[in-house]
Amino acid sequence: MDEGRNHIVLFDGVCNLCNAVVKFIIRHDKKAVFSFASLQSEEGQLLLKQNDLSPDSFDSFIYVENGKIRQKSAAALYLAKRLDGLWPLLYAGIIIPRPLRDFIYKKIADNRYRLMGRSETCMIPTPELKQRFL
Repeated sequence: MDEGRNHIVLFDGVCNLCNAVVKFIIRHDKKAVFSFASLQSEEGQLLLKQNDLSPDSFDSFIYVENGKIRQKSAAALYLAKRLDGLWPLLYAGIIIPRPLRDFIYKKIADNRYRLMGRSETCMIPTPELKQRFL
């Protein structure tokens, strides 16, 4: 299994904020560590079901790191740890109690469509990025 299949980001494919985050991750992942799948895709649905997660809930992006599921603020912090540049410094936020981190995460997630809108269809990767999407 290649490295990218050990680091999978599942995201809401119709959420403009989520799509912007995926583009941000790609820009700051020079080693191409991460692979991506929308939560609505066949691969995303399969990963949700395999990990006993609701296939109907798209309010959190999920980071699957070597088979371990991380959600909400933990997903964001563990993912930041693997990005290039100074972004791994954000991992220091792990010392903030999870309920507080997740409360803030939930406020953003609950308002993501209002903040950035939504698309009618999932993001289509460019031909250069297609191999990074499951």
